[in-house]
Amino acid sequence: MFYTMKIAGLSRDLPLCPLNDDLYIAGFIMFGDVEITVKAAEELLKKAPAFDLIVTAESKGIPLAYEMARQAGGVRYIVCRKEKKLYMRDVVQTEVDSITTDHIQSLCIDGADAALIRGKRILVVDDVISTGESLRSMETLVEQAGGNIVARMSVLAEGEAADRQDITFLEKLPLFRPDGTPIEG
Repeated sequence: MFYTMKIAGLSRDLPLCPLNDDLYIAGFIMFGDVEITVKAAEELLKKAPAFDLIVTAESKGIPLAYEMARQAGGVRYIVCRKEKKLYMRDVVQTEVDSITTDHIQSLCIDGADAALIRGKRILVVDDVISTGESLRSMETLVEQAGGNIVARMSVLAEGEAADRQDITFLEKLPLFRPDGTPIEG
């Protein structure tokens, strides 16, 4: 089963994936889809306030953050990693319980990245905001590093996230029943 939708003016068929016996979500994967990544970045930047740095979470937000940074003239972007890497020193870390992962994960940034964030206007971006758990974890890291979040942006807002007033997104993504019909909300 697929859900067809327009994203940044482009039509895409998103596969429906079971979250549990009663609820399905549509899988939006930007990896490898250069056309949608470029267009979504362009449309989000039109809605973005002035910012100094972009922060995203590993891994699906990386192509979007890269492309937004590129289109914004080479602005730096920082990736909140899922685990501490050997190169990292003075790590800033928090936990995240994402809807698309079956276990609690860590998100962390290197002390050097934290220093870059300090005092800067930060644009937090992700591919999809659903429960807001990944977003909340990125916000925690930015706050711990002393950054000022000026906007929270995503390509899609899923379910109740579309009702939030504190995020900017391009399209609403519904949740689905097991038969593939959207749950209106």
